[in-house]
Amino acid sequence: MRQYKVLTINPGSTSTKIALFEGEECLYSKNVAHDASELAKFDTISDQLPYRRNMILELLEQANISLNDIDVFVGRGGGLLAMEGGTYKVTELMLDHAKNCANGVVHPAALGSQLAAEFANKYGAQAMVVNPPDVDELQDLARMTGIKGVNRIIHLHALNLKETAIRHSKNVLHKKYEEANYVVCHIGGGISVSAHRRGKMVDGYDIVGGEGPMAPTRCGSVSVNDLLAYMKEHNLGVDEVRGLCTKSGGFVSHVGISDAIELTKRAEQGDNYAKMVWNTMIYQIEKCIGAMAAVLHGEVDGILLGGGMVHSKDLVQQITETCSFIAPVTAYPGEFEMEAMAAGAIRVLNGEEELKEYTGKRNWNGFAWEI
Repeated sequence: MRQYKVLTINPGSTSTKIALFEGEECLYSKNVAHDASELAKFDTISDQLPYRRNMILELLEQANISLNDIDVFVGRGGGLLAMEGGTYKVTELMLDHAKNCANGVVHPAALGSQLAAEFANKYGAQAMVVNPPDVDELQDLARMTGIKGVNRIIHLHALNLKETAIRHSKNVLHKKYEEANYVVCHIGGGISVSAHRRGKMVDGYDIVGGEGPMAPTRCGSVSVNDLLAYMKEHNLGVDEVRGLCTKSGGFVSHVGISDAIELTKRAEQGDNYAKMVWNTMIYQIEKCIGAMAAVLHGEVDGILLGGGMVHSKDLVQQITETCSFIAPVTAYPGEFEMEAMAAGAIRVLNGEEELKEYTGKRNWNGFAWEI
């Protein structure tokens, strides 16, 4: 079987990751940090494209890597309307939505498809995105809220969540992802907890909107009444409160840091406040795992933990002790994002998966009685 060459591009808030794969083998990877003052010069996320493109080209030139024989360029994806999971070809419609952040979420991930398209056009290759953050496969029961007209959507680490489940299915259960049920967690700077039934992510938490467990910079689920009282007491506006969902909540709100290693170090040195924050976060993750297990009616083939904080033996031990009565707990420290992007493209090239086309329409338009 041919070993395709794939370059993956993952633009983040303060960095850009790139990796070159030949088949499943990673030939080169680099994570370059961007100076905040440089990024501040650009009015919009899309304005950063030439800056990031040129930096990527410089890195590859320094490594003596030619792009002439690349089969596919894969970008992180972002800024798109809700879609099913899978691997998508980059089209003009997708690029237009990414440039304008059609879903209202302004994040550098939206540069992924744009960068992939630029390189693909220049070097005569294909451009794709794989399971972007906009994946939404919720079952109808997971959508309704107690306020008419307010229906749930989710923003999760779909790429890493799905890849973790795909790999566990293949390597541990020796079956297809579409034949298993999982509760899958990504525990890093953000924390995603999700229910996967037969290849679909049927429920999870909107971590951009403030749902789920608290995380290093995220407040997690909070009573609406308590939040309104907090706004009034501290004279906060909507934008400041929205910041608690993604930037100034969680560890930052409590102890002024977002570094989990530093937090656990303080806890080990006798800081009871830091210890309570750490253990509360884990407790909330465990509660969310239990909720997702209920979504799957208890038919859970495994509880899978991925993300940077899964390097913590204490975190894995606590979750295992609490949740292993549901299903076996397996830890995959770190993330598979770069590998996941390459793997999705290769599955398409090998004919194992269908290449999808972005429609520019939300994959859920309302309940049956509303349409």
